[in-house]
Amino acid sequence: MNKIHGTNLGNWLVLEKWMKPDLFEKYGVEDETWLARKLPAEEFAALLKEHRDNYVTEADFRFIGSCGLNTVRLPVTYGVFGDRPPLVGAIEYVDKAMDWAEKYGLKVLIDLHTVPHSQNGYDNGGITGVCKWRKYPDEVEFALTVLERLAQRYGQREGLYGIEVLNEPISWIVYITAPSTGKAADKEEAKGSGYVPLLFLRDFYTKAYQRLRKYLPEEKTIVFHDGFRCTAWNKFFREAHFKNVALDTHIYIFAMENFVPIAKPWVYKIYLNACMAQVRKAQKDIPVIVGEWCICNKYANKMEQSVMTQQERAEKQQQKYREIAALELNAWQETAGWFYWNYQLLRDRTTPTDENWKESWDFCRCVKNGWLTKEALKA
Repeated sequence: MNKIHGTNLGNWLVLEKWMKPDLFEKYGVEDETWLARKLPAEEFAALLKEHRDNYVTEADFRFIGSCGLNTVRLPVTYGVFGDRPPLVGAIEYVDKAMDWAEKYGLKVLIDLHTVPHSQNGYDNGGITGVCKWRKYPDEVEFALTVLERLAQRYGQREGLYGIEVLNEPISWIVYITAPSTGKAADKEEAKGSGYVPLLFLRDFYTKAYQRLRKYLPEEKTIVFHDGFRCTAWNKFFREAHFKNVALDTHIYIFAMENFVPIAKPWVYKIYLNACMAQVRKAQKDIPVIVGEWCICNKYANKMEQSVMTQQERAEKQQQKYREIAALELNAWQETAGWFYWNYQLLRDRTTPTDENWKESWDFCRCVKNGWLTKEALKA
């Protein structure tokens, strides 16, 4: 397969409040687990059906292909098979995604995005402020069975690029600095939470590979997130004799800006160079994919007050976003490929997002606004 140029279908089968706040605010909850707990089962199922039926459709796969992309990354929950109430299964939507991908010549990377008790404490890990999945051997085993069943169901499908074992198992430094840490709705439930040690993660990845490869042909890729430790893997994958595997790393200028107060392209370039130095080191042993990135940044987001007309301001902002997109896409050329986060936030392409900075997280709006051009995406 050619180098991956793709996008994530986040907030479709794994909900994230920040992308579609109206799903959550009515009920005063922060994540999908608490939404499921708060609503009566029938009401929750109906809400999800309405969302899933309309948030991503066949037309979106056609559009993704028309942009020159070749792959989608599809986050799913540990309840995808419908056997972990109160979560609602979504396997029929994974079936649809596979059918649509094959129809439009795309590939799918199925990504296990959540596990019971969470692997990172983020809302995208299922439950905010709770991170202790690794402490429950039966739940670790359950995650392995979910991966195994996904491989059994889709392993022979033409549209399957591969399966990602687990999204963003959190490191110590990221855990102690994460805004979600300590923010659990139920403080008692969060007791015992902590980061995911590298030793545990290596053991889990070994077991996951063995379970997946029983059903996945060798041409299907098994992807491992770096656990926010891109250079910590050394020769692990090679010495374990894993075949056709890739390492996923997530690189966000937006995240860097939480720690660096200077919003200028030269700062972003230093940051990207530092990230790519780590990627180059890792790629001595395993191909690296930038599984999540976006062009959101304060340099382009914030436009100074001036006498410019609205059109002039829009053109200036377009110029800035294209400048940062070029920096990032140029960096990613050294990798095995990339997935933009996220394909969309709001289904409605015209209504502004609730906060201006979110606009550039939305791939569809970036294309519509000319911030991401088809020429740049194909480079």
